[in-house]
Amino acid sequence: MVPVLALLMLGSMTAGQLATPKPQPEEHADARLVSDGSGAAPRTLSALPVVPRGKSTVIGGVIHNVDPVRDQLTLKIYGAKPMKILFDERTQVFRDGNKVSLRDIHIDDRAAIETVLDGTKIFAISVHMLSKAPLGECQGQILSYNPSTAELVLSDSLSSKSINLRIPSGTAIVPAGQSAHSSSVSDASVLVKGTLISVKFESDMKGQGIAREIDVLATPGSPFDFTGTISHIDMHSGILAVTTSNADSSYKISFDRARFPQTRDLHDGSNVNITAVFDGTHYVATKIEVE
Repeated sequence: MVPVLALLMLGSMTAGQLATPKPQPEEHADARLVSDGSGAAPRTLSALPVVPRGKSTVIGGVIHNVDPVRDQLTLKIYGAKPMKILFDERTQVFRDGNKVSLRDIHIDDRAAIETVLDGTKIFAISVHMLSKAPLGECQGQILSYNPSTAELVLSDSLSSKSINLRIPSGTAIVPAGQSAHSSSVSDASVLVKGTLISVKFESDMKGQGIAREIDVLATPGSPFDFTGTISHIDMHSGILAVTTSNADSSYKISFDRARFPQTRDLHDGSNVNITAVFDGTHYVATKIEVE
């Protein structure tokens, strides 16, 4: 769950904010004196090894603890256990895109940290702190919603893990087929089990996901019209896939072969108009027309 949610929360950051200069070879290391501010004798950067080489990963969360003695911070990641991350004078630190010092890392800062494995430990190549909470986005099916606590549990379609979100009063809930600027805005009563939704959220100071906008994609029992081209059909299982006319999405739809004998003539590339009902799990065809 960590990679998905953590990366989703970084959607508002630009690539430039996460850009970190490549480390120089060890023989060309900078020999400047550096101090961590603890009163210990300063070290030279040339005395430090080069930054570990390998694939880096950006992880977002809230800084829970900073230990300047052990050169270690703890990052609280929503939906996962806190992560301990090492840092030292090689770590570059930025706040809202401006370079700052290691001493400017504070508890409760929202941060995106570029990390790499250093043996079995995690090392921070760079720390990017944000004054504003980064927005995240997820999509999936509602598992439960408790109106008394305003807590919603969502099965994320990307990670197949459950996500807990708080739905504060006044959260924009947009019905299917409407825009966020439409006057047709629903209340939380539409947040029933089985409903497909897309959620924009941010993290509070405790790492809790707070919904800011909810788009209702489909509710159990609601009909949908699909116009497009057959991209796959399996007569044995009674499943077909339709790519919509604007080619932006593909939908799997189940059908009853006995009810729709014309499906025997369908093949990849056939143009169809299909009406289907969302039953809380998948789309079920109620009408199939072949163009």
